[in-house]
Amino acid sequence: MLIISLFLATLFLAYSHGANDNFKGVATLFGSRTTSYQTAILWASVTTFAGAVTSVFLASSVVQKFTGQGIFPDAIANVPEIHLSVAITTGLTVLIAALTGFPISTTHTITGALLGAGLVAIGLKVNFAVLGSSFILPLFLSPIIAILLGAGIYNLLHYTHAKLQLQIDQRIVDICHFISAGIISFTRGLNDTPKIVSLILIIDYFSIQGGMLTIAMAMGLGGLLNSQKIAHTMSEKITSMSCNQGLSANMVTGFLVIAASYFGLPVSTTLVSVSSIFGVGLITKKSHPHVFYQILLSWILTLPTATIISGITYRLLQ
Repeated sequence: MLIISLFLATLFLAYSHGANDNFKGVATLFGSRTTSYQTAILWASVTTFAGAVTSVFLASSVVQKFTGQGIFPDAIANVPEIHLSVAITTGLTVLIAALTGFPISTTHTITGALLGAGLVAIGLKVNFAVLGSSFILPLFLSPIIAILLGAGIYNLLHYTHAKLQLQIDQRIVDICHFISAGIISFTRGLNDTPKIVSLILIIDYFSIQGGMLTIAMAMGLGGLLNSQKIAHTMSEKITSMSCNQGLSANMVTGFLVIAASYFGLPVSTTLVSVSSIFGVGLITKKSHPHVFYQILLSWILTLPTATIISGITYRLLQ
């Protein structure tokens, strides 16, 4: 019964993750009216699934065993109740955020859930230092870097276009915009799938490849069915945008995500994508700071909320 519950809870987490995350890569496509919501979420689903499938071949070695992201020893991390409490907590928190329109980080939520279960399991023996690299640094660095780059890249492109009086076919801009959104979504699928799959690897019936494909399908379904609120927030409430502004924001997000992955920098994809859109909006003076501040507050509250819920869940499971 515990193993079945863990499997179902992990599928629930994958579904919730898709609902909250899948649309983030294509938010500028819909926000700039480059395409419709239906086309945007379909493109996000296809490219995210492609990234998840690719992770079967490229990232399987990194999820051989669940390590609790360094928060506690492997012996504790492999306890089924730990996995179950993390899956339930993260899935519930991320889905509620998706249904209320708050684009939060699944990785940060998992970190909080691991911390909550760890505190109940072994008390203050948990490694608090890991929070610095996995939560605190991304929370401070990601928005600042993305806002500055978003504003800078759009300014540069706008200045270059005006100075050189370039006449660029709008179809080329739209194609580049679609490609940039696809790259972001593909990278999300590639990076996030192994994190979720690691929760069910203690189930002997699953291979890593089978687990990844199962999780990929659940993520895709969540994105297709429950992305409307996230779409409204990221595409319309943060700022209004043109095609060029949307492309600029995507260029920043794609560059930072790829660079962070290559150099191992603590940058959150969710925080980067939201902040780059806001940065472009600041330059055009069409952004809505109060909306961004509300989202920023949700990022800050993610860790303590997940920690408390996970701690309670783990105690109840015990």
